[in-house]
Amino acid sequence: MVERDRLHMSSREFFENLEQYFLKLIMGRQRRSYTDYAMIGVMFFASRFYRMATQFRIWLYDKRIVRNRAIGCLVVSIGNLSCGGTGKTPVVEVFARTLSQKGRRVAILSRGYRSKKRTWREKIRQKFSSEKMEVPPKVVSDGEKLLLDSAYAGDEPYMLARNLKGVVVLVDKDRVKSGLYAIDEFETDTLILDDGFQYLRLKPHINIVLVDTTSPFGNHHVLPRGTLREPVKNIRRADYIFLTKSNGGNQLRHLKSFLRRHNHRAEIIECCHMPQYLEHAFQPDDKLELEHLKNLKVAAISAIANPLSFENFLEGFGAKLTLREHYADHHRYSETEIEIFAHQAKLSGARMIVTTEKDAVRIPASVKTELPIYFLRIKIDILSGQENFDQCISRICFLSD
Repeated sequence: MVERDRLHMSSREFFENLEQYFLKLIMGRQRRSYTDYAMIGVMFFASRFYRMATQFRIWLYDKRIVRNRAIGCLVVSIGNLSCGGTGKTPVVEVFARTLSQKGRRVAILSRGYRSKKRTWREKIRQKFSSEKMEVPPKVVSDGEKLLLDSAYAGDEPYMLARNLKGVVVLVDKDRVKSGLYAIDEFETDTLILDDGFQYLRLKPHINIVLVDTTSPFGNHHVLPRGTLREPVKNIRRADYIFLTKSNGGNQLRHLKSFLRRHNHRAEIIECCHMPQYLEHAFQPDDKLELEHLKNLKVAAISAIANPLSFENFLEGFGAKLTLREHYADHHRYSETEIEIFAHQAKLSGARMIVTTEKDAVRIPASVKTELPIYFLRIKIDILSGQENFDQCISRICFLSD
C-alpha cells in the first residue's frame, strides 16, 4: 500500500512538472533552448489541428448534423474560452444563490475536474455485470447536506455545495444524464452548467462567458500552443459576457471594443473579486476581519492558475509575505507537504498560513501544524452593468421551460 502511494505521488509530481513546463513555454517564461523551440513548433502545428477539429465539431452542431438535447428545464451555461483562472466559481455561486433566493429550484451540473474516479475493479464489475444499470451521477449535495468530500467531488463542486444551501450539486461528465437525474430526483427547474461553454450536447437557454481582464486570451493561440479552448471569434455564441477581476478603470475600453467586434449583441457586465474575510480552514466559525492582516507576517501557499492575484490581495491588505509556495493548478496536498511548509513558514517568522478557498478544501483535515491555516473568502462585486445582471436574472426567472 505504501509503495503504491509512493508511485502515485511520483507519477503525479511528474505530470504536474510537465504541465508547469508547458505552461511556462506558452507564457514565454521558460528560458529557450533548441529543445524548447522545437517543442514550441510542435505545439504550434498541433494547435492548428486542434483548432480545425474544434471548429468542425461546432459546425456539426450548428448544421444540426449532430443534435444537442433540450431536456425540458431551463439551462444556464457559465463558462469561458480559456483554461482556468477566470474566477468562474464565485460567479457560478452568485448566480445559483440569487436564483435560489428568487424561488427557482437550482441544480449545478459539474464535470468534477480531477475528482476521484471509480476504481478499476468497480469499472470492470460494472462493465461485466449482468445488471446493466446506468451509474448515477455523484451527488455532492442534495440541497440540505454535503454527501461527498472534496477528493471525490472535486474541489470546485465541493466548494459550491458547502457554500450554497438549498442548491443541488451533481458531478458527472455526462451533463445530459446528470440534468435528467436532477429533474427526476430533485424536481429542479433550473440547471446551471458549470464550465459549460464547450459542452454542446446540452442546449442552453442562456450562454454566459467569463473573460479575465488581467489576461483576456493569453497569446491568442488555442491548445496546446496557447490556453484557449477554442478561437476568440466563438465568443459570438455568448448572450452575456462577464469581465472578471476588473479594477474599475478605463483601460478596458480596448477590450470591450475588441469583444464588440466579435459579438455586438451580448450584454457586458464588469465585476471584480473582492475579499470578504479570513476563515479558518478547519473551523468554519473562526473568522477574522481583513484588518487582521495589517503588518502581519504571513506565509502564502496556493495551487491555482494565477497565484499572483491571490498574493497581491494579501499584500494589498498590509500582509508581509515571508514565504510563498506555488503548486500546479488543482494540486491535492499531502500531509507531509503542508507540515514541511508550515515548519518553513515558522522559521521564516510567519504567524499564520493563508491560502485560497479552493486550496483549503484540498488540505487534509488530519494535518498537524503549529501555525493556524486560514483561507481568503472571496465574493463577486459588480462594478458596471448591474442593470444587465438584474435583467439576466429576471430573464432566467421568467423564462418558461
